[in-house]
This record gives sequence, C-alpha cells and structure tokens, in this order.
Amino acid sequence: MINLLFEMFSYNFLVRAVVVGLLVSLCAALLGVSLVLKRYSMIGDGLSHVGFGALAVATAMNAAPLAVSIPVVVLAAFLLLRISENSKIKGDAAIALISTSSVAIGVIVISLTTGMNTDVCNYLFGSILAMNKADVTLSIALSAVVLIMFLLFYNKIFAVTFDETYARATGVRSGLYNMLIAFLTAITIVLGMRMMGAMLISSLIIFPALSSMRVCKRFKSVTLCSAFISVICFFIGVVISYLYATPTGASIVIMNVFAFLLFWLAGAARAKVFPERSAS
Repeated sequence: MINLLFEMFSYNFLVRAVVVGLLVSLCAALLGVSLVLKRYSMIGDGLSHVGFGALAVATAMNAAPLAVSIPVVVLAAFLLLRISENSKIKGDAAIALISTSSVAIGVIVISLTTGMNTDVCNYLFGSILAMNKADVTLSIALSAVVLIMFLLFYNKIFAVTFDETYARATGVRSGLYNMLIAFLTAITIVLGMRMMGAMLISSLIIFPALSSMRVCKRFKSVTLCSAFISVICFFIGVVISYLYATPTGASIVIMNVFAFLLFWLAGAARAKVFPERSAS
C-alpha cells in the first residue's frame, strides 16, 4: 500500500488533483449538511449545470474557465434564492428552470464552436487531468476562503439551518446568511466541477450528509462525520481510479454510495439495539 501511494504521488497531476479534491470534498460536505436540512440539496445539481454552460462559453471565448464560471455560478445561486423566496416559482422548479436553460446554452455554444467532442465528456463527467497549476492555486485559495467563512459564521449558519423564523426573530439576518451559504456553495461547485463533472458534483454535497445522518443526531456531530466520510471516500475513489483506470468522478460517487449503505445499516442496527436513543 505504501509503495502504491508513493507511485501515485510521483505524478504531479495526481498530487494536484488529490490536494484540490480533498479541499473541495471537505467544503462540499460541510455545506451539504445545511443544504440537505434546508431541503435545498438539489441546488448543487442546478448550479453545476449553470457551471457547464459557463465553462462552454469560457471555452468558446478562449478564456480562463474558473475566472468565467465562478461569477456566473455565484450570480445564479443568488438568483435562485431570490426566485425561490420572492416569486411564485419555488425551490425545485426554480432550479430546473435555470439548470436546463444553462445546459441548453452550453450545448449550443459547444456545437457551434469546438464541436461535440471529448471536451463535453470532461465537462459532464469530469477529468482528473483538467487541473493545471493556475487552477490549483486558485482552487486552494478559494477553498481556504470557504472553510474560513464557514467556521467564522458556523453559529449563524446553524441558526438559519434549523429554525430560520426563530433566528430572524432573535435578530439574525437570515437572508444575508442564506446568501452566504449560496455563495460558498457556488464556489465549491465550480471548483469541484473540473474533476467531478456537472453530472456528479452534487453527490459530494448530498451523500456524505445523508450518510452521517443515519448514525449522528446533533448538527455538530453530523457535520464532522460528513466531512470525514467525504474526505475518505474521495481518497479511496482516487486510489481505485488509479488502480483500475476507472473514471475518477464515478469512482468517488460509488465509494459514497457504499458509505451510505454502510451507515444506513449501522443506523438500522443501532435503532434495534438502542431504540430509545434512535427515538431521541
């Protein structure tokens, strides 16, 4: 096993991918708990589709993909919040409206410029070769920003996640912190898309949170457990991808599926042995 790791990390592209991937997995897991509890977990899927359209436009313009995608996806996240809160178009309908439109724009732009080639597969399903040195530097910096802001505003995020009405009544500016969650989620989605792809990036948000909720009941323990699951599943997925030449994003998702099944079984077993604890 040690020899395998040394062999893997002798490749610079794998080192870059693992460093960025671990940071993005951590960010996605932390934010995923709030998004799942607020029943807004599909925002990740919607924003990833917006990111696909932005990446397609960036490719057509020969521009830096992250530089174009980040502001576009952040604006889409704020727009989703506004539409959901202040119009008759709610939640899932707003996400479907924006995401499908973005995918259509991306497909048309690619077909009119570079053509429907392997780049489309890289955008949709990710590529471990997609990260260059500039992307890695920017991704590390932005991931650090996400983690720092999450830790700084942890109590406020906790408040608006569990009882937004009570939080507002106690003076918490819930709208501002909802926008903060959307902002951090948008950055995380864009950073993870290059490796996981538009079709798979939302799994980093949803699976770890759902898995940890099978056995943990408190917000803090769920958040910590979710972060642990996400990081471990990412690393094992990368190793499996390297060993068996499987797609990286899909391998990571499969590891998250296995983790969910294990935690679901563990939660079910605990409920039978300690029914009073599971009820509380």
